[in-house]
Amino acid sequence: MKDYLVRGIAYDGQVRAFATNTTATVGEAQRRHNTWPVVSAALGRSMTASVMMGAMLKGDDKITVKIEGNGPIGPMVIDADAKGDVRGFVTNPHVHFELNEQGKLDVRAGVGSEGALTVVKDLGLRDMFSGQTPIVSGEIAEDFTYYFATSEQVPSSVGLGVLVNPDNTILAAGGFIIQLMPGCEEETIEAIEKHLSSIEPVSKMIEKGYTPEQILEAVLGEGNVQILSTMPVQFQCQCSKERFGAAIIGLGVGEIQEMIDEDGQAEAQCHFCLETYHFDKSELEGFVNEIQS
Repeated sequence: MKDYLVRGIAYDGQVRAFATNTTATVGEAQRRHNTWPVVSAALGRSMTASVMMGAMLKGDDKITVKIEGNGPIGPMVIDADAKGDVRGFVTNPHVHFELNEQGKLDVRAGVGSEGALTVVKDLGLRDMFSGQTPIVSGEIAEDFTYYFATSEQVPSSVGLGVLVNPDNTILAAGGFIIQLMPGCEEETIEAIEKHLSSIEPVSKMIEKGYTPEQILEAVLGEGNVQILSTMPVQFQCQCSKERFGAAIIGLGVGEIQEMIDEDGQAEAQCHFCLETYHFDKSELEGFVNEIQS
């Protein structure tokens, strides 16, 4: 099954809901960054939440999420847009711990239990929207739940999960976000809480073959969900040689000339996808000529 995301409403519009399977997407991030299991779970959960937040946007709007805890994996940065594209990187991909008391990957130990979750939305306006909340658990889902309630004043339930194979590849990944709309009735809240207390972890549902639609049915109750749209989800980086070339030009003649004199070439690597771009001497000289012309 290819990764995709669904958007829906439930309980006659009292609730809006998102669910996604991100197994291949998180798998691509794991492959590119060679993350170890705890880091795969932390980055995978964060990318899954971010791609659903991207789906809340419109057109060419974009979102950047930074999770900066006091744990050894260091800051994570994720970009997502309204079209299902997401990319992410982590500062220290090779961090791992023994399983926690619940027998699960110890994401909290990797992320840390103190720090900040920052969300920046580029809505195509002059000013960007920025919100920041403290990390409350380091388990990621609870941290996004707190962000929605505190920064956006939207009561939400966020479920995120990543299962990792013994060879470090990704077995299952995905998640859901349930949000209560203004005027949501107490009966509806109680019904959702009842469902949430009895469902399996979302990663287990995906491992069993649940579709995003079926995940929402499990979370919100059969027959209560109306799917509004579906959208493919994928690891997609926006980097290119042209973009890095423009960045080099931005350094100015002096620094480019230093590159020519010292190395006769330049290399630039993208943090998000680890693609490396090579610029030879003639290309660097071309940049100098472009600046001076």
